[in-house]
Amino acid sequence: MQTGIATALALGVVAVIFIFPGLSPFPSTPPAGGPTSAAVDAGLTTNTEPSATMPPPTSLQITDEVVGTGAVAVAGDTVTVNYVGSFTNGTVFDASANHGTTGFDFVLGAGRVIAGWDQGVAGMKVGGKRHLVIPPSLGYGPNDYGPIPANSTLLFEVELVKVVKAAQ
Repeated sequence: MQTGIATALALGVVAVIFIFPGLSPFPSTPPAGGPTSAAVDAGLTTNTEPSATMPPPTSLQITDEVVGTGAVAVAGDTVTVNYVGSFTNGTVFDASANHGTTGFDFVLGAGRVIAGWDQGVAGMKVGGKRHLVIPPSLGYGPNDYGPIPANSTLLFEVELVKVVKAAQ
């Protein structure tokens, strides 16, 4: 009788964890030595890939895939990046390789790119690679932009190729 009760209780706990994953007693952090995840302007985030059924994120999510060893990018520096941009369904909408250049240059923090890039590239080191999940509020918001529909969550794989320090 006690074995039956214990089994039923254990199954109930497992069912609750699957139905309400936020109640799980297990942290959703990557293994030691794996990619790191951080949230900007918000609390903790997980390393999960957004899906079409999840609501859009409300803050920038940054995952360092490779931490570089070169110069650190800060506001005012001219940076060169290689990137691939996609939607949450995996459809690629743009990539620096499609433009026949050696990367995309912009002045970090000058507002010449979407806010998610200005915030997401800041602090990277040359040679670093980051995965950015950019909510609509830090992307194009309620506006359509070329192939990007309004209110789109954008995913970017960004590699920092070069940093030219701003004149001091």
